This record gives sequence, structure tokens and C-alpha cells, in this order.
Amino acid sequence: MIMQKKWIIKPEASHELIDELSTAINVSKPVANLLIQRGITTFDAAKKFFRPNLHDLYDPFLMKDMHLAVSRLEMAINNQEGVMVYGDYDVDGTTSVSMMYSFLRNKLKNLHYYIPDRYHEGYGISIKGIDTAKEKGCSLIIALDCGIKAVQKVDYANEKGIDFIICDHHEPGDEIPAAVAVLDPKRPDCNYPFKELSACGVGFKFIQAIAAQNNIPFYKIEHYLDLVVVSIASDIVPIVDENRIMAYYGLKRLNSKPRIGIKAILDVAEIQPGNLKINDLVFKVGPRINAAGRMEQGRYSVDLLVCKEKEHAAAMAGKIDEDNKERKWFDGNITKEALAMIEENAELQARKSTVLYNPEWHKGVIGIVASRIIDYYYKPTIILTRSNGFVTGSARSVSRFNLYQAIEQCQDLLENFGGHMYAAGLTLKEENVEPFIQCFEKAVREMITPESEVQKIEVDEVIQLNQINQKFFKVLEQFEPFGPGNMTPIFVAKNVIDTGYAQCVGSDSEHLKLNLSDENSKNSYPAIAFRQSVHFDAIVNSQPFDVCFNLEENNFRGKTSIQIKVRDIAPSKKVN
Repeated sequence: MIMQKKWIIKPEASHELIDELSTAINVSKPVANLLIQRGITTFDAAKKFFRPNLHDLYDPFLMKDMHLAVSRLEMAINNQEGVMVYGDYDVDGTTSVSMMYSFLRNKLKNLHYYIPDRYHEGYGISIKGIDTAKEKGCSLIIALDCGIKAVQKVDYANEKGIDFIICDHHEPGDEIPAAVAVLDPKRPDCNYPFKELSACGVGFKFIQAIAAQNNIPFYKIEHYLDLVVVSIASDIVPIVDENRIMAYYGLKRLNSKPRIGIKAILDVAEIQPGNLKINDLVFKVGPRINAAGRMEQGRYSVDLLVCKEKEHAAAMAGKIDEDNKERKWFDGNITKEALAMIEENAELQARKSTVLYNPEWHKGVIGIVASRIIDYYYKPTIILTRSNGFVTGSARSVSRFNLYQAIEQCQDLLENFGGHMYAAGLTLKEENVEPFIQCFEKAVREMITPESEVQKIEVDEVIQLNQINQKFFKVLEQFEPFGPGNMTPIFVAKNVIDTGYAQCVGSDSEHLKLNLSDENSKNSYPAIAFRQSVHFDAIVNSQPFDVCFNLEENNFRGKTSIQIKVRDIAPSKKVN
């Protein structure tokens, strides 16, 4: 059973401001209130929000070291040096490598890409990767989505006569690596105006700078935004400011002319280009790209994304789809095992944190499992397994809790770690597992606040069901692309009932299919409530309840309709 959540209604804007904006841009008052919540209070701001413009992208040379990076790469191109494009095995890393490799492949004869093996090399720059670059005659490595903490590895490369350009977006350590250039908007000495780029976004800014330096028109690099939007969606970075612009135009590209590799993924996922949304990338495209790195080799995803042959791409996409099915099997079973460990141990349930270790668990899915466990036990969570003689883990956080700082307090017990406030990875010796569990629990107990211990749903507005219609839904669609910083609007409707068609659905009958109505509605509204069959008995007894939901488009047998996607169900007056 999914744990109950606390609903927090956002304050409504002033009636005067709502009326003013509603009149200025000709939208309903509920829509005007949603815009004001997002800081949009004028006609011009609304225009910028609804119509993102590529001209509003920032000058890439505002980023620290950008001139150095461009100069070094141009030297490599002019001298036809060997260059390796190196990236992490997740979606952000593989899209970054695919983009940079595609940009450079007609400019360099000795060009290679490298994705470290998740199981034998782990995350980040590896000695093996540097040695491979040396063997292939490379004198420059462009690292994407990794490298910001690789001080010793970059020193090793320098000794081998190999330069580094780092394109990262993770938090830096105390020391910046001695690379030729380190592009990372999170560097404390970087004044770039937007700090929340994905690594692929940083890589795109690098390409944008090279294009500007060489008078290459922007439209000739715009097509790379299809990869950037996949990274933005999958890496869960805020879809505001520059990310919103790149995501908007990246989606346009995906829907009009997706690259061969992505089209092959869409085909196996049975998605037709034309109405792709961020959620399709998060739940259907991204997991398939990730699956190669989780179950086999991340380079297979790059092979696919840079592929120019349709038949070859189709075969590779089919293989990656099989990897994804295998991944689902593993993460489903490991999640069940992890939940059983908690349910059978009262001491575990009493802790402020969840740290579970099983040496047999599949390393490729432990991050997914950590996220799933939080759905049931809302605590900072770390899932550990054994890999290459060490214990390795993936950590996920809860709202407003700085996971990275909590892990940092236990760094003496770790071989290495990295990440940010809400997600991290770590490696330690097996004898340090129990001391680490105790240390992490102590850190969480000292740091966590009651505010972070209750899962909350931030509700944008309370509405009546009869306010839901096609016009309202079409305006909401223009708020897209949705993501952190511009989340899908969440609503609450009070005192609703099911009209008598409620049923449990799904292979385990854990989902609810409903038809909702309230006292002001002439019609009923189809709804789906995932993993909430626990409410079935109360609902079929015609007891009124409150429902927290968002709206989505449902396509079934060629028919399109508005569907209520239920986030939570509760007796009336649960809202605070």
C-alpha cells in the first residue's frame, strides 16, 4: 500500500491580479491563477512562457573556461588530433556523447567514443578509459556528465600527454581538476546565469560556442536539441529558463523529424511522433536508453543514437527493448525483496533512514529500487549491493532533505561518493557497511526536520469537476513542457463520488478505474488511480471523498479523451 500523503494547497493569488491577467491574455481565472503561481503576471511574461524563443538562449561564452574549451578543440580539429568523447552510462551521459560525437564526426578522422562499464569501471573517469584513449592515439578527451571531481584521473591523463575538456553539471569538490577547460555552471567561480543545465545542455552550449566562433548559423546545430530534451527529461533537471527553451524546441524536433536512433526507440515503444511529451521521454524513451547501461553496456545506446542506417537502428532498438524488459523484471523482484526486509524488521521501520544491503542484487537497478522504496517508506533511502570486490550503492532523498550532506558526514567510511541533494552514488568496503548504516542514520536523525518526513502533494487549485472541459485542458497543454519548476498542475475536487462503475484493474488488481462526479456535474469523468485499490470498499459504498489529481489525455482505440489521473484519495477535509 502506498503511504498517505499530506495535501498542501498553494495560496490563491489576489483577486485583483487574477482579474487583471485573465483579461489581459483572455484566459479563465483558474488558468490565470496557475500562471501567477509560476511568477507570470503580465502579458509579456505570459508571451515568453507560452512561446519560448531561441533568441533568449544565453551567450555560451558567459560560462567559465568556454574560450579555453573552444580554442583547445579547434586546435585539435586543425591539427587532426585523436579525440575521445567520454561520458557516463546513463541517459544524460549517453545523449551527451552521442551529440558531441555526431557534431565532430565530419571534422575529425581519429574520433572515438567511450562509455565506462558500470560493473567493472563504475561511474566517472576511469584509468581504463584514459589508457584506451592513449592506445588509440588520442591527445584530447572531452568528458561529459562526469569529471568534475576527477582530480587524480585528470592528473594521470596529463602525465600520459592527454588533455581534458570537462563538460559537467554536478557539484564540484574542493579542488577543480587540472583540465584545459572545466565547463560546469555549478563551479563557484562561474558566473553563467543559469545553473541547472543537464550535462547534455552543457555540451550543447559548447557546440553553440564553437558554432558562434566559426560563424555557423544556429539552425545548423538546432537539431541536436532532440538529444538535449531527452537528457533534460531523464535527468530531472528544472524545466525553467534556458532548459524550458531547449526542451520546447527539442520536443518540436522529436515530433517532426526524430533522428533515426530515437525513431527506432519510438517504434519499439509503440509511440507515434507528433504528440510526444516530456512524460513519454521520462517513462518510455529514457528507460530504454538507460537499460543498455544497466543490463549490458552503455555504449550500445550511443551506437543506436548515432546510427544512420534504419535497419541497423531497428535491430539495436529491439535489443535495447529486451534489456528494458529484463530491467523491469529485476527491479520488480528486488523491490519486493527490499520491502519484505523492511516489513519483517521493526527496528528498520523505526529508523529515520532506510539502508538495505544484499550482495546478490543487480547493480543496474538499485537506484530505481531506492526510488520505489520511498513510495512506501518515505525516508532517505540507500540500496547497496556488491560489485567488483566493493559494496556500491544508490541513494535517493525525500523533499527538502540534503542527502549529499548526510552522506558527506560519513565520508571516512567510503571509498568514494558523488551526487547532489536528492540523488547520490557511493562505494565502500564490505566491513564498513554496518558502521556506515549507523553513521548515516545518525546524520539523518540530526539533520531531518518533521517537514521532510511527511510526503506532500503541492496542490495548485481546488476546482469543481464541471470546470474540466476541452478548452481548459487545451490551455493547460500549452504550459508544457512540464517538469521541475513547472510541474503538471495538480488539482483537488471535494466531495466526489463514483457513479457506480468502480473496478480494480491490473495484473494484481492494485489499480482503480473510476467514473467521478460531484453535485455540480451533469457528466461523469473517467479516472485512473494507480496502486490505490485499498480505497475500493469505501468508494463502492458511495461515500463522498476528496480526490487529488492531474489531467491527461487518454488515447484508446483511436479515440482521445480527457482522463483524471488520481494522485491520492482521502476522506473529505484532508486538505490543509
